[in-house]
Amino acid sequence: MNHLIEAVGLTRNFGSITAVEDLNLIVKDGEVFGFIGPNGAGKTTTVRMLCCLIAPTAGTAYINSLDITNPDDAIKIRGMIGLLPENPGLYESLSAYRNLDFFAQLYGVPKGKRDQRIRDLLTKLDVWDRRDDPIAKFSKGMKQKIAIARALVHEPDFLFLDEPTSGLDPQAAITVRNYLLDLKKEGRTIFLNTHNLDDAQRICDRVGIIQRRILAVGSADDLAHKFWGRTTLVKLKKITPEIIAAVNALPFVRSVHENENTIAIDVENPENDNPLIVRSLINAGAEVEFVEELRRGLEEIYLRLVGGIR
Repeated sequence: MNHLIEAVGLTRNFGSITAVEDLNLIVKDGEVFGFIGPNGAGKTTTVRMLCCLIAPTAGTAYINSLDITNPDDAIKIRGMIGLLPENPGLYESLSAYRNLDFFAQLYGVPKGKRDQRIRDLLTKLDVWDRRDDPIAKFSKGMKQKIAIARALVHEPDFLFLDEPTSGLDPQAAITVRNYLLDLKKEGRTIFLNTHNLDDAQRICDRVGIIQRRILAVGSADDLAHKFWGRTTLVKLKKITPEIIAAVNALPFVRSVHENENTIAIDVENPENDNPLIVRSLINAGAEVEFVEELRRGLEEIYLRLVGGIR
């Protein structure tokens, strides 16, 4: 698989303040990658460097093997990407349609293709009926949808989105999230900055947690397994000392914790170990109601790394 986005020692200083420090990162072909971190962590600065809007202080990055620090490559990169910035900056006096048509012309999209592309985008984002209204009349959420359409109007290979569901009501956020999932099915490479951990968990193949430097990279499951290991939950009709002793006697069990009628068992390989655990429980007289793996969400992982919560 090609490494379509690769940062190597990427660093950006603003005077004496280091916004991004020694960032090394690979985003794969067709991957949806989420960048999460607190305000001021360097997420937006990273995207601005990758999109050739600001130059790095040190290090570099490659977009489809093009170097962001090379002026000729930077021009090519800008034509290959779509960007939803933190502040969209639409033309308020123009209609939604004319905004998109203007930017499509800047990207050299032919007239016939331009019209169809704009119709498709506004329809999918549920704003086609408002196409002739000036942007000034739109809510913040509606403007965000138009900005997303603008980022996609020229069918870019790479899509950079800075807080795409910011300011959207729940229904509009679902529309945008579903649209991003459709883009994911098309195999687009998407780099997503977000504070919405639920969005990141639903949409992204992997996430990077940043606080000026990269703290961790991986899928939610991979990161949870890295920091906590794997835990099997077994709910029983009743827990007895004999049942706990039977589980503790299994050589692959690392620890056992009780909570009412549920026991949490830390194991190395639940796929292989769970059948043996269930057999041991039944032999000890247990009545098993259900067995499942403890799933830790991005919120727990994020708070452990950024908030210091264990």
